[in-house]
Amino acid sequence: MDNEREYGGSEYREKLTSIEMPAKVDSQPGTVDWELARRVAVKVAGHDPYSDKFYRRDIIADFTAYTEQAEGLVERCTGLVSNAGSARGKVIDRVGWIDANLSAFQRLLAPIMGKLSSRLEGKSVSLTRYVAGVEFGVVLGWMAKRVLGQYDLLIIEDEKPEEQDMVYYVAPNVLTLENHYAFNSKQFRLWLALHEVTHRAQFTGVSWMRSYFLGLVKSTLSSIEPDPKRVAKVVSRVLEARRRGEDPLASGGLMALFASEAQIETLNKLVGLMSLLEGHGDVIMSRAGEGLTPSAARFGHVIRSRRQSAKGWNKAFQKLIGLDAKIRQYAEGENFIEQVELSGGRELMDCVWESPENLPNIQEIRSPELWLERMGVNPAGMGALSTV
Repeated sequence: MDNEREYGGSEYREKLTSIEMPAKVDSQPGTVDWELARRVAVKVAGHDPYSDKFYRRDIIADFTAYTEQAEGLVERCTGLVSNAGSARGKVIDRVGWIDANLSAFQRLLAPIMGKLSSRLEGKSVSLTRYVAGVEFGVVLGWMAKRVLGQYDLLIIEDEKPEEQDMVYYVAPNVLTLENHYAFNSKQFRLWLALHEVTHRAQFTGVSWMRSYFLGLVKSTLSSIEPDPKRVAKVVSRVLEARRRGEDPLASGGLMALFASEAQIETLNKLVGLMSLLEGHGDVIMSRAGEGLTPSAARFGHVIRSRRQSAKGWNKAFQKLIGLDAKIRQYAEGENFIEQVELSGGRELMDCVWESPENLPNIQEIRSPELWLERMGVNPAGMGALSTV
């Protein structure tokens, strides 16, 4: 279906033909032209289907109601009680999603952008800002056509509280999927709300989770040193991996390739946490909606197929930005939860929310017996439980 098709090859280039290289050196501060990034993202995102108010009226009412309903269902299913008040759903279009994420990128990338800008001078500033703007725009535009929902976990003290801690739903993408697969819209919207509200429960129902997660992200970004010499080292690592028959982008895209040994340790914690949270979101969205979303199995099959269906240029692009690694997080996280609950039930699984020390790293996600051993549980069955 046209509304689901990603841009690649000549079609992708045509989307960018009106974005011209600046004729003179750009004197604006920073290393990313964020205005250019937004223009590119909007172009790559393409036509916003179902933009008429006629389509939006019902979906806004539904997601408002289902977000509230999902919060109660998730709380009863997980025992995680939000410390940030009631969940609020907001229906947005693709441009709205782009704007929200551009704002988040600007805040999170400030440390590394400051380092890089101090090393640039003259025309290289303009070139760098242009290239970075286009790259960010392409990634955001591509994602804007696929994202169905998102929980905004950033809390910024100097911004309006009514605009924060929102659960977003991208209306055109939801409507496109519902129409393409003839989904029962009521069930599908509740099912989506359960997933996103589960993420909110993880970050607002576990007192330390938000600060811990953002600490890992900021630690990774602030430790990056923009050194051109690293490019040569990365190329060498890619060639060595290829000779061994390995996929050098499999563990997390370009960011993982450029990471130092110290950064890799932090990345392993971050990827392990993301795998746990995404897998938990998938498990709870089906478990909490049992009896209310009888089509959940079909929804899950379609979404999983959609995650894995990219081919050609789109497949390569997913690898470059690390999306392939994110796709694996869902399955690996679900498998971890299944193995933990087989060994110790849901009570054992709840131990991961007690402290950061109890969280699995990526090796333990992929080999749950390592986490079970660290927690003092016999992988073959129930054993003595000793939380850290």
